[in-house]
Amino acid sequence: MEVTSTEVQNNFGTYLKLAQVEEVFITRNGKRIAVLRHWKEPNADAPMAAEDKAAYQPERPAISAEEFRKLTEASEARYEYIAGEVYLLASPSWELQRIILEIAHYLHEWSRGKKCKPVTAPFDVTLMKDEKENIVQPDIVVVCDPENIDECGRYTGVPSLVVEVLSEATRNKDMLKKLDLYMAGGVDEYWIVNPMNREIYIYSFAAGEIQNYRVFKGAETAASEALEELAIPLAQGFAAAG
Repeated sequence: MEVTSTEVQNNFGTYLKLAQVEEVFITRNGKRIAVLRHWKEPNADAPMAAEDKAAYQPERPAISAEEFRKLTEASEARYEYIAGEVYLLASPSWELQRIILEIAHYLHEWSRGKKCKPVTAPFDVTLMKDEKENIVQPDIVVVCDPENIDECGRYTGVPSLVVEVLSEATRNKDMLKKLDLYMAGGVDEYWIVNPMNREIYIYSFAAGEIQNYRVFKGAETAASEALEELAIPLAQGFAAAG
């Protein structure tokens, strides 16, 4: 990211934390004059900044939601912010991208004439858990409260449906941290798409608890309980995977 020397002077502590995630280039009169970067001892483990690992370890200073927003506004990289930890998002593989597009296309066709509309990442969703903000970019969300999209196009509501497509790197985060967050944050239904096993796991939530859990596989059709008439044949959802 690039920031001016004045901005760094006024918020040095914030940028010192953000330098643990990516390099902070300091500019003056439009030219780079210095850089803040994470320092590690030669024998220390490499700093974590991958989808399956938090960019901040517990012993490091916590980052606030305000600091996280400052990071994302100044950076071209994509991040998520869960329970005070920052996760760098890797680009989906060819296979995962095709599956996401296939499911998103099906959701788009289903949404014709309906208030609910699907949106694919990158699209920020802010959810509260334990009275703290969390900011994530699910693979697909279905928004049924468009009134909560502000004049700048930012979404401030809670999606009715969230879809995450698993990879080896995101499996633990999607199946544990995000499951817990979506349940606590007020999401009605969470679909976990598993390309490795060609399965879809559907969690239905109510009052911050799991009300129902179903597994769809083989030639079955994954059907939503939260959204009327939404059902996706697995053969179609995984068609792009070959």
